[in-house]
Amino acid sequence: MVNFLKFRLLSFKYAFRGLWLLIKTEHSVIAQLGIALMLILSGFCFEISQQDWINQLLVIGLVLAVEGMNTAVEKLADFVHEDQHPSIGFIKDISAGAVAFAAIFGFVVITLIYLPYFQSNV
Repeated sequence: MVNFLKFRLLSFKYAFRGLWLLIKTEHSVIAQLGIALMLILSGFCFEISQQDWINQLLVIGLVLAVEGMNTAVEKLADFVHEDQHPSIGFIKDISAGAVAFAAIFGFVVITLIYLPYFQSNV
């Protein structure tokens, strides 16, 4: 049981290290964190409902998580094959496409959350 807890704590250490590396080195993650901060502040300003908070935080988490996985795929692909290669390009494009899916549907969810607040003020 002690070893289990020790290894779980180590896994958190690695996870937080990875989180810090994403924040420190990846411009797309930094930009998305800026957008997330603006959305969180907007949530307080507009006093969105609890369900809207849940939806908004899920979208933010999804986009950041998929972006993190995309970064990992790109770094691994670059490590495996440094030069441009059609197969590596294909893999990287698919990975970027996953981020695009998350971002597009995230934008739709955020629009559905905030649109009523703007319509009621017009």
